[in-house]
Amino acid sequence: MTSKAVNTNNSLLILHLTVFIWGFTGILGALISVDAVQMVWYRVFIATITLFIYFKLSKTSLKVTKKQFWQFFFTGSIVALHWILFFHAIKVSTVSVTLVCLSSFTLFTAILEPLIKKQRIQIADIIIGLIIILGIYLIFKFESKYTSGIIFGLSAALASSLFGTINSVLVQKSDALVISFYEIMGAFLWISLYRLFDQSLFTERFNLSTTDWLYLGLLGTVCTALAYVAGVSVMRTISAFRVALITNLEPVYGILLAFIFFGTRETMSIGFYLGAIIILGAVFLYPIYKRRNNL
Repeated sequence: MTSKAVNTNNSLLILHLTVFIWGFTGILGALISVDAVQMVWYRVFIATITLFIYFKLSKTSLKVTKKQFWQFFFTGSIVALHWILFFHAIKVSTVSVTLVCLSSFTLFTAILEPLIKKQRIQIADIIIGLIIILGIYLIFKFESKYTSGIIFGLSAALASSLFGTINSVLVQKSDALVISFYEIMGAFLWISLYRLFDQSLFTERFNLSTTDWLYLGLLGTVCTALAYVAGVSVMRTISAFRVALITNLEPVYGILLAFIFFGTRETMSIGFYLGAIIILGAVFLYPIYKRRNNL
């Protein structure tokens, strides 16, 4: 086996582990006892410190222009909103419901990307969007008790699609890791401003349980900072297409982990699983269709 093949196989293994870790994020969100805003505040605080240490140890320059800084800073507000909506959806529904709704990211991207980049909307994108809408409709119909969780999950997907599309433009001129650091730091500052406004930061006593601190540590370091660095590093040896395809396994890993950790609490109706299969199937097969048809 050539060294190139070995590097590719190692990168594939790292990518699968990274996606698995991303799927585990939802489990931590359900296990941590604090509310979504407080949880994300701790998460981005820990991740910012971790990434800063990484940059210092790796001697990576954090120098950016004033314009780039403000672009990253304001995009960080959308990142913060996405994570808050995501964890709140878990709090008011289940991990499975939230992760499946988050898969509608593809639908929102199909709409937002052409608008932001001033491109023509593809017919195939419209069709895949309609299929995903069908899956969402089935979940709404059969899991109406989780309506608020579904709405927050879909809102989190919309926010994720928005900052993902913006980043696809920003990354053309800036290093992805540098973008990540400033956006996560921006997310921390935006949430801090919000918590100052609602005065919750004045009463923050940092007196969390040992278990919460452990989970938050994992969330901020392994599931945020480390996973992001690993996810970007594999792109040196794996095509963007393969990265996108494997990343679609995140909700699958997350749902399987939810069953392991929470058992019957994550059991849903047949209608939910039918809707989930439609959404996940569409999201997973769509990149293959586009690749084969050169879209």
